[in-house]
Amino acid sequence: MSFFVGLIMLVLGSVVTIKSEKVLEMFGRSEFFEDKLATAGGSRLGYKLTGLVIAFLGILTMTGLIGGFLEFVLSPILKYSRMQ
Repeated sequence: MSFFVGLIMLVLGSVVTIKSEKVLEMFGRSEFFEDKLATAGGSRLGYKLTGLVIAFLGILTMTGLIGGFLEFVLSPILKYSRMQ
């Protein structure tokens, strides 16, 4: 089941990355992206980066590596919750 969820995430991320102009037309400009990315096309770049992150997480889900990746990323936070 995780293979199909990852495949859907991969396709969705790829579509958002490739068709970022259409996504920009549908959802409009994002103040967060415009402010934080501070380039001429901040929203477009933000949508592309979001698509790449979704595609990357989809690949990790497809291959079954998402658990190890999340454990690695969240380990600084989780180590304090394990202390007794």
